[in-house]
Amino acid sequence: MRGTLNKELVIRLLKYRRILTQLKSLGFEKVFSNNLGDAIGVAPALVRKDFSLLVLGGNKRGGYNIDYLSEQLGLILGKTNEQKIIILGMGKIGTAIAQYKGFLQGDFEVAAGFDVRPVGLPESLSLKVYPIEELAAFCNANSIQVAILAVPEEVATESHKLLKDSGIRGILNFTPVELKTTPNCIIHNINIGVEIENLFFQVIRNGLSGA
Repeated sequence: MRGTLNKELVIRLLKYRRILTQLKSLGFEKVFSNNLGDAIGVAPALVRKDFSLLVLGGNKRGGYNIDYLSEQLGLILGKTNEQKIIILGMGKIGTAIAQYKGFLQGDFEVAAGFDVRPVGLPESLSLKVYPIEELAAFCNANSIQVAILAVPEEVATESHKLLKDSGIRGILNFTPVELKTTPNCIIHNINIGVEIENLFFQVIRNGLSGA
């Protein structure tokens, strides 16, 4: 079953693992399905079903050992090695992403930022920012496979090509341009405008607009 993980299940597993990390930091050794379900907004039965499909030990009464569960989820999710990402485009969006504190809860590191003009950045930004000419060499030297793309719309396509040519195999795209996944590079498009419009639609459809 571990070879057939769908997107929804993978997202839940990632959320479970983050909650387990938080619980472990607080000194907990055991966790129950209702704890994990409450934390990510799903029914405890779904938590138990997920772990049963993945043949993870534990039961309704005795709960799950946090260390064991974290280790197994790490193996399933391929988190046995250190994972690093880079950000291409250090304007307002790229800088905001670089300063996002939620990254501290993950199992990866934002290794560097790149921009055509790596100057005038906030003093509070601790991330090292390099000229774009150094992108390929940095990715090769540090085995970078995943990048965040946050450049202006007019250079999105050429920046996409530059990342692929630099060895990047996964891109989280924050530009308005809809980039396409290719055989050697997976794209996740994050169009903030579309997401907001979809949220308005969901509010209206569910009768929450008050209109």
